Amino acid sequence: MAILAVAGIDDVVLNFSPLGLQILNGILAVVMFSIAIDLTTADFRRLLTAPKPLITGLFSQFLLLPALTFGMILLVEPRPSIALGLMLVAACPGGNVSNFMTHRAKGNVALSVSMTAFATVGAILLTPFNIAFWGSLYGPTRDILRATSIDPVSVAITVGLMLVLPLCLGVALNAKRPDITARIRVPMQYLSMGIFVAFIVIALAANWELFLQFAAVVAGLVLLHNALALAGGYGLATLTDLSEFDRRAVTIETGIQNSGLGLILIFGFFSGLGGMAVVAAFWGIWHLLSGITIATFFARREVSV
Repeated sequence: MAILAVAGIDDVVLNFSPLGLQILNGILAVVMFSIAIDLTTADFRRLLTAPKPLITGLFSQFLLLPALTFGMILLVEPRPSIALGLMLVAACPGGNVSNFMTHRAKGNVALSVSMTAFATVGAILLTPFNIAFWGSLYGPTRDILRATSIDPVSVAITVGLMLVLPLCLGVALNAKRPDITARIRVPMQYLSMGIFVAFIVIALAANWELFLQFAAVVAGLVLLHNALALAGGYGLATLTDLSEFDRRAVTIETGIQNSGLGLILIFGFFSGLGGMAVVAAFWGIWHLLSGITIATFFARREVSV
């Protein structure tokens, strides 16, 4: 039974309507806007005067994690659609809940928020580049990329509309009308996360039998992948001699990926390919659990700023 499940996952296409994809696009834009209204231009200027933690974090996200992912795939040799799903998740910028978890971990929240912002802008170029570059280095995933004829420019436009546009609008609103952002900040955060989680649950419900059938196949790989992300982020931050305060932000930002964006790319450009979609969906569930766990662990250990 398990062998059949693994063999069939490359051929399975999850059910996700065009309307559903448009709704998910809108939800992700609302989530990004809810993060952006916490940002000011001063956050960016402050980090530009002391850029080492920011550069370390971005290097960890966009270079180290994809490289670790590729090494893991070479060792484990998962099914092609699963491998490409892992590569795609690693190519996405940090997830929106990383800022909340960094705060819970008593880490540098300003660094976390700014990393999310810079990574979001950088994702316009780096996300399609990482998918194409690492995917083309591995034969089985290269075949999928050739079959789908993915257009990096289209991916960049999608990332820009879903993430960068609401980011700019949120920062602009916070600069022009801080009184409004102060009133809507907390309700927006709860509302955006609530509707995002609810929508993912509804989307999974439409494919529940397939998700249950294949979740066990990807579970171990996702857990290992996420552990590599967290360990890689902390290890790099330690090697570059960042403070413990900054290490916590880099660790969580590397281990929390924007799996919502991953799902949009999978359904928009890969026709909901089963292995990729199950990986991204399982990542979206697991990284919340692992993030809360490591944040709680960090929170029990005092750190000097």
